[in-house]
Amino acid sequence: MKILFISDVYFPRVNGVSTSIETFRHNLASLGHTVHLIAPDYLAPSADETDILRVPARQLPFDPEDRLMSYRWVMTHLERWRGEHYDIIHIQTPFVAHYLGTKLSRLLGIPCVETYHTFFEEYLHHYVPLVPRQVMRFIAKRFSRHQGNSLDGMVVPSHPMHHILKSYGITTPTEVIPTGIEPESFVPGDREAFRKNHHIPQDRPVLLFLGRVAHEKNIGFLIKTVDRVRHEISDVLLVIAGEGPARESLELEVKKLGLDENVRFIGYLDRHTELNSCYRAADIFVFSSRTETQGLVLLEAMAQGVPVVSTAELGTRDVLREGAGVWIAQEDVADFSGKVVRMLRDAQARKDLGDAGRDYAHEWSAAKQAQRMLNFYQAVLNPPLNCVKVATAVPQ
Repeated sequence: MKILFISDVYFPRVNGVSTSIETFRHNLASLGHTVHLIAPDYLAPSADETDILRVPARQLPFDPEDRLMSYRWVMTHLERWRGEHYDIIHIQTPFVAHYLGTKLSRLLGIPCVETYHTFFEEYLHHYVPLVPRQVMRFIAKRFSRHQGNSLDGMVVPSHPMHHILKSYGITTPTEVIPTGIEPESFVPGDREAFRKNHHIPQDRPVLLFLGRVAHEKNIGFLIKTVDRVRHEISDVLLVIAGEGPARESLELEVKKLGLDENVRFIGYLDRHTELNSCYRAADIFVFSSRTETQGLVLLEAMAQGVPVVSTAELGTRDVLREGAGVWIAQEDVADFSGKVVRMLRDAQARKDLGDAGRDYAHEWSAAKQAQRMLNFYQAVLNPPLNCVKVATAVPQ
């Protein structure tokens, strides 16, 4: 099968969508299929540019990390796309990529599917603060419904997200297919070296958040949690690995609370050389996002044998099972911090939970999820699809 991915983001832009695209590209290719990717040009290549077409793009004034691809430039190369004889188009993001994908689908006469990676209902109000939150929610629902019903198929990473899209009135055939874990995620990182490189004492208790430093990730709650934890464990350190638009405001909050010695921002890490060691360097991985459609970082932490304390909201409810690598907490500072303190004081509990998490993460095979994606492509290519298809369990 020959597949065309189209996305408004990809490496070197680091986020969960880029990771999902890379994982599926690699595993679909391993199964003998060809995957091409249309993505913005960041004027800096990713580690592997094989079968990637970089489109001229301009920076967005309100979000300098991202780029706006040139729709016109892609359409001027229409004969090139005709000559590739793709079987299916898979859109990964809902902006220029969505409209390019649906247009090319019509012009090339091939079906088009899209993965719904981002819960826009709980996302947009952070970036358009002057518009009332309820208005932005209404717009997000209408936007998602219109786009979803223009497709031949949709992929969502979790069952809760599927139920939400169904409530919007999206009737497009849909499959729940999460992003899987690559075998490389289980290669043990170097805890000692990472701590040494970042000047963290080997015996210092470390909490880790890794991901985009964005408003919707609810990192401010984790900072409040550390403020509570330090009253019982004074040298606790929260490491925040990543970049994003919320960093400046979070740094101001850290200063306001007097947490300069207890919170450290370390920026982006190279996924292929530093990520595993960063996870491994932590005593606990902490997470409290309300808007995740899956929460892949939770499984990556578990793959390194790192125990997790996390809330279970939206997509993370599909991922997390109490005792399988995680203690699930409420979004309540007292409850969350209490679990963190108990775990930091109990080395055996951390080890047992970490071991259970590593076993659990093995169930989420990237190769299996790629095969499920292929099965869905085949179902879309061979209609009729008279009903919404939903996986009976995640993972399979």
